[in-house]
Amino acid sequence: MRLTLRQMEIFLNVVASGHLTNVAKDMNLSQSAISMSIKELENILGRPVFDRINKKLVLNEVGRAFYKEIDPLFKKLSDIEYEFQNSENKGMIRVGASTTIVDYLMPSIICSYMSSYPDVKITLKEGNTKEITTMIQNGEIDVGFVEGFVSGSEIIKEKIGIDELIVVTSQEELAKPCFIDELAEKRWILREEGSGTREVFLDYIKDKVDNLNIFFELGHTESIKSILMNRECFTCISKISVEDEIQEGKLHRVPVKNFECKRDFLMIYHKDKYHSTLFEKFLFFSKKLMIQMLEDERPLSLKK
Repeated sequence: MRLTLRQMEIFLNVVASGHLTNVAKDMNLSQSAISMSIKELENILGRPVFDRINKKLVLNEVGRAFYKEIDPLFKKLSDIEYEFQNSENKGMIRVGASTTIVDYLMPSIICSYMSSYPDVKITLKEGNTKEITTMIQNGEIDVGFVEGFVSGSEIIKEKIGIDELIVVTSQEELAKPCFIDELAEKRWILREEGSGTREVFLDYIKDKVDNLNIFFELGHTESIKSILMNRECFTCISKISVEDEIQEGKLHRVPVKNFECKRDFLMIYHKDKYHSTLFEKFLFFSKKLMIQMLEDERPLSLKK
């Protein structure tokens, strides 16, 4: 579109005044600049919009039709500009989170935030840690919540909590004290490559286990739990994702000796991201609520 908002504004002011001199004074522009803007507008439209009568600019039939279309549009744009200039709690925030956080933490955080700020819209994208990091790098989301390892000098990382990874099985008779290398030949289900859960676990045991018998890889924690329920196998998974199942006796934590596998939950965003008041409020709110949820040791189903 060749028409500019500035040309529209000048046009509407000339319509209201009829004299270039008055418009130039009110807009702090030269009379020649006002005249040139009107001529450029008429050139774009391909015909005059004013009749020059007695040294005054009067709308002609083309100008009246153009005015009828432009005036409400410009007023609407002015209202939108004013509204966003004077509102810190309106807009859209694009959020990304890794699977564990999406399933067990983000729903409560987003619902609580939107209850406090009903004019804010939140979009949520799910992916593993690698995928969420890539979205941040490409500007596809504003902020991400992930676990595990995040690389890239353009990524700002803020630690917001610690998550514990535990070994679990559905077979109570298999949940006996042991060392991790004693389980290496058993069948294991793990998350897919790029998952923070997988990377942290494998990195932790690399000096203890030469070859882990991974017989199945899945892209979602809930899918792993479902398969686990019907197989004699093991997985290493976030403690917060199986708290309910362990309490209900559906899954059993394996008391692995000398096994303390923990990871950081991170909030990440691009170093060049503009920090609007709305963005800062969301970061503060999310960090505060996520820390509270991670420090609460009750099963997630009881957290309100």
